[in-house]
Amino acid sequence: MVVRSLVTGCGAHLPERVVTNDELARSVDTSDEWIYERTGIRERRIAAEDEKTSALGAAAAEAALQSAGAAAADVDLIVLATTTPDETFPATATQVQALIGATKAAAFDVQAVCSGFIFSLAVADSFIQTGRAETALVIGAETFSRIVDWQDRDTCVLFGDGAGAVVLRASNGAGTGADRGILSTHLHSDGRFHDLLYTDGGPSSTRTVGQVRMVGKEVFRHAVANLASVLEEALTANGLEAEDIDWLVPHQANKRILDSTARKLGLPPEKMVVTIERHANTSAASIPLALAEASSDGRIKPGDVVILEAMGGGFTWASCVLRW
Repeated sequence: MVVRSLVTGCGAHLPERVVTNDELARSVDTSDEWIYERTGIRERRIAAEDEKTSALGAAAAEAALQSAGAAAADVDLIVLATTTPDETFPATATQVQALIGATKAAAFDVQAVCSGFIFSLAVADSFIQTGRAETALVIGAETFSRIVDWQDRDTCVLFGDGAGAVVLRASNGAGTGADRGILSTHLHSDGRFHDLLYTDGGPSSTRTVGQVRMVGKEVFRHAVANLASVLEEALTANGLEAEDIDWLVPHQANKRILDSTARKLGLPPEKMVVTIERHANTSAASIPLALAEASSDGRIKPGDVVILEAMGGGFTWASCVLRW
């Protein structure tokens, strides 16, 4: 018998303000057609001036707890993935902890940019497997609009704000692929590619937050290769074939990247959860937002094999195999 981390609830929260491609076209040299053809994005949500990452994360966490039938007092651990914390310190996870009243939980942030949610799942899974936690909240929350250069049409059209969360609970399994819960996680990083996707600031360098800078064509090329590789790694580790996947839930970065990855795997597009048209790229929040949508509308069902995958600045890239 082994301990598995079972997803028992999902939650999501999006800011009220919707910014369409047509609205962006009034301030930068672009158009709805240009953006949609290259990215698959039609609109994104933008946080209000007084709306912090912690507020988005707390709302998603409360929705996930309600979905799981759990109380904040049940939570032993909060792991929050974000690139846009409220402050340099303390960890935004501690602010979420205070907002939801999870007074007994240890709380900290994980920073792996767009791969952050899967990195955070891996951390929480390790705590649960080793008996250090029974119930964990894993959150991806971003106010990415705060670090975007709104005059750079190559990047500003890509990003949006939002938060998603899952509740993980310890569950006994037989140690086989038939177990429900997280079956494996696969994490990778390569800092040599820093200059392809980064922010041009930080406390230790410029003493400013900085803005996103990206070499789009190179990021696209690495993303397709790395995501296909880490998905193959995940399948091999679990003795699975592409046809065994019920749902692929990818980081929502660019529709062309999603389509290219699916083609490399031979995976039908109807098995992929895609929310990028309405949410844009919400970095660490994109996977839990997609999970929350696909679980609430009944697409993902108990027993389904679900694979998560992401790549972000750093570079970081990761995958997770779980049985719902």
